[in-house]
Amino acid sequence: MATEKGSGEDTKTLNDPKDSAPKEPKADVTKSKESKPSLDETRKRAYEIFQARHGGPGSEIGDWQKAEAAASSDAPKAAAPKPDGSKADAPKADEAKADASKGAVKVPTDTGTIEEAVTKFKSSIKDGLTQEEAAARLKKDGPNAITEEHINPIMRFLKFLWGPIAWMIEVAAVLSAVVRHWEDFIMIFFMLALNAVVGFWEEFKADNEIQALKKHLALHCRVLRDGKWGDVGAKTLVTGDIVMVKLGNVVPADLKLVDGDYLSIDQSALTGESLPVDKKKNDVAYSGSIVRMGQMNGLVVATGMNTLFGRTAKLVESVKTVSHFQKAVVRIGNFLILITLGLVALILIVALFRGDPFVQTVLFCLILTVAAIPVALPAVLSVTMAVGASVLAKMKAIVSRLASIEEMAGMDILCSDKTGTLTKNELKLGSPVVFKASNEQDLVLAGSLASPAEGRDGIDDAVVKGLSDQSALKAYQITHFTPFDPVSKRTEAEVKHGDATFKVSKGAPQVILDLAHLDADARKKAETQVNDLAKKGYRTLGVARTDAQGKWEFLGLLSLSDPPRDDSASTIEAARKMGLQVRMVTGDNLAIAQEVSRELKLGLNIAVASDLFPDGKSDDTDKIDAADGYAEVFPEHKFKIVKALQAGGHIVGMTGDGVNDAPALKKADCGIAVSGATDAARAAADLVLTATGLSVITAAISEARKIFERMNSYAIYRISETIRVLLFMTLAIVVFNFYPVTAVMIVIIAVLNDFPIMMIAYDNTIVAPRPVRWDMERVLTVSSVLGVLGVIAAFGLFWFAEKYLHMPRPMIQSLIFLKLLVAGHLTIYLTRTVKPFWRRPFPSWQLWVAGESTHVIGTLAAVYGWGMTPLGWKYALLVWAYALVWFFINDMVKIEVYRLMHLGTASHQRHLARVNASLHPAPVPGKVPAPTA
Repeated sequence: MATEKGSGEDTKTLNDPKDSAPKEPKADVTKSKESKPSLDETRKRAYEIFQARHGGPGSEIGDWQKAEAAASSDAPKAAAPKPDGSKADAPKADEAKADASKGAVKVPTDTGTIEEAVTKFKSSIKDGLTQEEAAARLKKDGPNAITEEHINPIMRFLKFLWGPIAWMIEVAAVLSAVVRHWEDFIMIFFMLALNAVVGFWEEFKADNEIQALKKHLALHCRVLRDGKWGDVGAKTLVTGDIVMVKLGNVVPADLKLVDGDYLSIDQSALTGESLPVDKKKNDVAYSGSIVRMGQMNGLVVATGMNTLFGRTAKLVESVKTVSHFQKAVVRIGNFLILITLGLVALILIVALFRGDPFVQTVLFCLILTVAAIPVALPAVLSVTMAVGASVLAKMKAIVSRLASIEEMAGMDILCSDKTGTLTKNELKLGSPVVFKASNEQDLVLAGSLASPAEGRDGIDDAVVKGLSDQSALKAYQITHFTPFDPVSKRTEAEVKHGDATFKVSKGAPQVILDLAHLDADARKKAETQVNDLAKKGYRTLGVARTDAQGKWEFLGLLSLSDPPRDDSASTIEAARKMGLQVRMVTGDNLAIAQEVSRELKLGLNIAVASDLFPDGKSDDTDKIDAADGYAEVFPEHKFKIVKALQAGGHIVGMTGDGVNDAPALKKADCGIAVSGATDAARAAADLVLTATGLSVITAAISEARKIFERMNSYAIYRISETIRVLLFMTLAIVVFNFYPVTAVMIVIIAVLNDFPIMMIAYDNTIVAPRPVRWDMERVLTVSSVLGVLGVIAAFGLFWFAEKYLHMPRPMIQSLIFLKLLVAGHLTIYLTRTVKPFWRRPFPSWQLWVAGESTHVIGTLAAVYGWGMTPLGWKYALLVWAYALVWFFINDMVKIEVYRLMHLGTASHQRHLARVNASLHPAPVPGKVPAPTA
């Protein structure tokens, strides 16, 4: 792996000049003006320019990029020394430092040597801080976290009284007062207050759910306190703590590296550098960077907002992407707003031409606009997802991005890791295969010495447990240990035993065979053993040890078995019934992959990654799409597999656990970090699992589909209600010169509608048998049909009341009010399912209680004349009977619309199959006969 190498402080970037810029040796002073500056120098210079121009870190990444471009252009001049040896840009650097010092946040300037830093922070490399001292520093300095802006609850509530919708309500209230309609004024004021309360409560509830999810996703780290290593929340770190960081960890604070060999750090989130940077003792590893290789201990020198990440947090904001969910909400919202504004404008124009009272007409139009515009649409959908996310959390699946729930619901291919997801991740050591080891236990002992003393994984534990006498390890001293990394694919330890010293290594058989330089016959024998064990489902590790001359000897093979989970086969079958293809992705060889795939009935068309990507590129997406699984996969292959499947029109889920899986997890429509994943994988994933097994994922997908159905049903309801109320109002006013309801009635309907829609997030719903996506054609078709039926039903009641009941217009308004309210809430029961309304699942008790409570309140208001002409029980019961008859009619029409839409789709498919079918008597080679309809 290509890395940007450096030593000591030379590798530091974007730090305070005192801490990052080394004292240049004299040889460097004679550098030519035309010499090309290093990447570190360019970035340091860019940061200084940015600070000098803006007086501190800004919020626009574009400013940073401009500064860096400027640095690249003038860095040669900046590198040129003055005759006295000082840098030409020293005054600017000093000015930049002066500007930076004006902020409230201070970064430690010079931590000095390791000994000086340890003394400065009153710590100990051997024992760390005491628990008491750590608690005192935490209380004094605050948590190790980036400060979030917290809005005062009162100010948060007041913001719901400010904005276009609130302004319209407030203007309506003022107009009511001007014309002395005090009853209208009270109802409109109540509507304003209720809108604010509902909006505040919805946002408060969503924020609480999100905060709970954040707690599940909080980073933990390994820290030394009172001489003992333990795991603590990263937020509780304080300056002076000794922290262990290794492969896959996100660096939790700014660390002065004090012990260990090296780290390869990915600082791209901070600096934009695409290549990792090597760090060693006395370097600083910055908070937020990711460990790609190595393991070291570091002294915490800055936490929270005092870290470099804290200072530049606004510079590293990620690019915002728009999800399918956000696009759908915008499209629905725009559709309803355009309809509302168009029809309300028509009402206003017609009323003014007729000479209707101006103030009252404007008042009516304002109230109608407020009631019709779906101002609550984003809030209701967000709360629905947030509440659903809390349910997923209880199922051990933590959502890191609410919009990813929609992607989960639409997922049709899941690329699943084998180990721990399809298998038990309970590795057991089989019979060792001895080559140059004296016996089996000698081979296991060498493998155990090549395992870390701290932080062992499942493989290490299985090897060490294979020792018949684990006390034998006490006779050996590990003087140096190199942990496993995905590039070398092996561990290595330097061991002292008495007066003798030697090295041991364990890892992938091919790597260890290359290390030992076996002759052709011995290598062929070892590879045959590996393949034979693989056919039985065993993974193998090679073990080697150096002799007295330092030459590596191949000691033998350790076999490990990891049987499939008991529920994997049944879960895969259930996933198939859900329309979800499960494809195994494993780094194991083809024989192991085929054996596991056979046991789980995944299919035997397992593709080897090196065959799919012979030149590092993929030219055959069809072959990738046709495979049942993928073997001998490296992390970089996962990214290419996801990309190829997405190009084929699939919504892809990908599981991963390692630091190098992060790009694939980011690329996937739904990245899933499995239980025990590294910090880097968890940070990149949309879904973080805290329990093992495929069943957790399929259960999460089922729940995601329920959440999607709730959002879909609300969208259909909201659109149909807007069309029903607005179109009926417009036609009644334009054609019949009759206002079917008063402004107060509109306010009451809008207020009572708020309560049941708040409960949609808790409704029972079906689990779709296939992956679901936003189908705007279906949503708009169904809602438009229901809306038009509502208009017809309303005009039918209006005609009957005027023609046969000879009701006065004020009483007809009360009649129409009750009909709109009752029918509107019944529509919620229609849109929640594609089946007949009486079929399971029934509405949740929360939705039913909210809906029927508002029905009762609205009925009482109409009967006894609260804000309207009293209707009486006789006519109220007539309205209920009329609304229920139309409820059954609407339900039958809804089912028929869904059937016709599905039939149309099936008809199109049959037509395409018919015209593409071969007319030859026998199948043409390379073509599959089309199925008959």
